[in-house]
Amino acid sequence: MQKFDKILLFYKTTQEYYTMFSEINLKEKRISKGFSQTEIANLLNINRSSYHSWESGRAKPNQKHLTLLSKILDVPVTYFESEYNIINSYLQLSPDNQVKAEEYVEELLLSQQTSNVTPLFSVQVLSDIQLSAGLGEGFFDEFETETVYSNEEQYGYDIAAWIEGDSMEPVYKSGEVALIRSNGFDYDGAVYALSWKDSVYIKKLYRDEDGFRMVSLNKDYPEKFIPYEDEPSIVGLVVGHFMPVEGV
Repeated sequence: MQKFDKILLFYKTTQEYYTMFSEINLKEKRISKGFSQTEIANLLNINRSSYHSWESGRAKPNQKHLTLLSKILDVPVTYFESEYNIINSYLQLSPDNQVKAEEYVEELLLSQQTSNVTPLFSVQVLSDIQLSAGLGEGFFDEFETETVYSNEEQYGYDIAAWIEGDSMEPVYKSGEVALIRSNGFDYDGAVYALSWKDSVYIKKLYRDEDGFRMVSLNKDYPEKFIPYEDEPSIVGLVVGHFMPVEGV
């Protein structure tokens, strides 16, 4: 038995008639035949409110009433199935064209499922370095990387590292990945990754005569001054950030 034949056979059960009943098909056919809801209800020996519930979708007729409706409206019982047009057209095809129809539907379904898949892009993040958006975290000379995923492809960066803390909120959030371009200090007021006193920070930097002013976006954190004599090192300019996709 062909796969589509099995589907058709399954449709012929009483339960499937009930589940797939189309109130739209019923209403349109009643109107086209010139019947009122009351007239149909009287022919079925039921009250009008019961019939109205079928056309409104609140209830569905049983097999007995479906059979009577098909006789009154001069249609096959299958007409009241929501998939009637599809099934009826399929049954009119030649065996060869039925096979083609099945194959085409399967191709459409596969294409639809594929188009609903969101592409993910991998990013290698430094495992042992966290860019502190707080009070500072340890900097390691040797480190490993781990793979995370973004729903957008990331460009133009050399280093990716974790952000920790809330001093750069609301723009940069703890748990995000910062993307850094290793090009040293570029201009005042940009956001940089900075290594200072064995810690790495992500802050806005301003270059003064004797050092850098390190400024947080979160006003709860005070500005810090870093003298050049402390030998701070600019890791690079922060050119982007994203929250990794979870559960991958």
